[in-house]
Amino acid sequence: MSRIRTLLVSFAACATLAASAGTTNALASHGQVTYFEAANTLLNPSTRPHVISQLEHLGVRALRVELYWHEVAPAANSASKPSFEGANPASYNWGQYPAVLAEAKRLGWPVLLTVTGQAPRWATSNGKAPYITRPDDKDYEEFATAVGREFASEVSVYSIWNEPNESVFLMPQWTSKGTPASGRIYRGLYQAGYAGLRAAGIAHPRVLFGETAPIGYDKVNIRREGARALKHPVAPLAFMREALCLNAKYRKSSSCSELQMSGYAHHAYTLPAGPSYVPPERDNVTIGSLSRLSSALNRAAQAHAIPSGVPIYLTEFGVQSHPNKYLGVSAQKQVEYDAICERIAYDNPRVAAFSQYLLKDDPLGGPEPGASFQTGLEYVNGTPKPLYSAWPIPLTVTKERHGVSLWGHVRPTTGATKVTILVRARHSKRWRTLRTVHTNGAGYWSFSSSTPGEYWRVRWTSPEHVKYEGPAIKAY
Repeated sequence: MSRIRTLLVSFAACATLAASAGTTNALASHGQVTYFEAANTLLNPSTRPHVISQLEHLGVRALRVELYWHEVAPAANSASKPSFEGANPASYNWGQYPAVLAEAKRLGWPVLLTVTGQAPRWATSNGKAPYITRPDDKDYEEFATAVGREFASEVSVYSIWNEPNESVFLMPQWTSKGTPASGRIYRGLYQAGYAGLRAAGIAHPRVLFGETAPIGYDKVNIRREGARALKHPVAPLAFMREALCLNAKYRKSSSCSELQMSGYAHHAYTLPAGPSYVPPERDNVTIGSLSRLSSALNRAAQAHAIPSGVPIYLTEFGVQSHPNKYLGVSAQKQVEYDAICERIAYDNPRVAAFSQYLLKDDPLGGPEPGASFQTGLEYVNGTPKPLYSAWPIPLTVTKERHGVSLWGHVRPTTGATKVTILVRARHSKRWRTLRTVHTNGAGYWSFSSSTPGEYWRVRWTSPEHVKYEGPAIKAY
């Protein structure tokens, strides 16, 4: 579960509204997997059947599941490691995870399993809560072996740790000199996790590296800020360089070998300023500055730190809405921004996966500003937001010199289909059909129009005669 900390909040306070990123009219030459993370609602057996039904209606085709080591490990709160076979799946209490993954397999939904902390207390270097300080590589390798043996037939892609550049997930983030430390710790965990999956009998495991949060610092001043400085996140590109043994000029240390990976996972959250917001700090990466990550990966490959052409997986994403007063936008803008962000990802040939984090909003509150997420398709009480009807059939309308460019996706379809786009003129209350278009085999479509309008929307009827209609949106 992502927690973009107070740094994002401070940026949001000073950010101004930005226009959406420009996009091309032609469909990109690739498709992208869209992962959905429904968090605890899927792991709760009382809510799972209803949630599965909702996800099927929404057109979900793949899941991201976070597997928390501490939740399933034996004697997780003990300071002393119990006697057990760490690589044996029978040593762990897997809880509801097998049921969720089995249901995904039944539905034919690929699963991205992020194997993450907290760690058991006995596997940390200091034994102090919240049990995230220097998790033991050997213990994690054995756990990864058990995970691989238990779930290999139900997991398509694995990912190592969640937001390891955040102090709520991994410590320490910094050295006593104020330089990044978490990258090297993560490198050890990644290598251990990869080795553990191979020891489980998976000859060529598909494993994602990174899972980085979008915002952080390149260095901190411990003398000025004291212990507070140690809680700051590390900027994702600074973290990546440290984890790959690269200096600021992307020159690799001779002591480090090339890491094998199937992709780089990143959480490209943006701010209320909009999808095209570009952080001034060049080591931070939001959805509007994905080219920074592409460039960094290219330079890392040139340094032989990673294979060439590593794809980007945006494994956690969502647009915050009100009532989040720090990072939220209106429910209407959430609809529009979310679709624009998806199109930015789709138009980037490097991006292999997009994602939606949360079906239902977190409750407001938490230990600090930004500690709960309102990125859901439903409010915390279960009332649908406009995004609930928009997410299955996202639509973007981009202003052009002589009209607009429209792009969309019919997510629930299983092949090419027909979709109707409607337009409403300024000062009119009447909707009229702009065009009925054919999608490609993955459900995507696009065209340009010179017909003036103030609002646009999408209608689609499934082969089972289920009717979908998105909310009205405006052009950007």
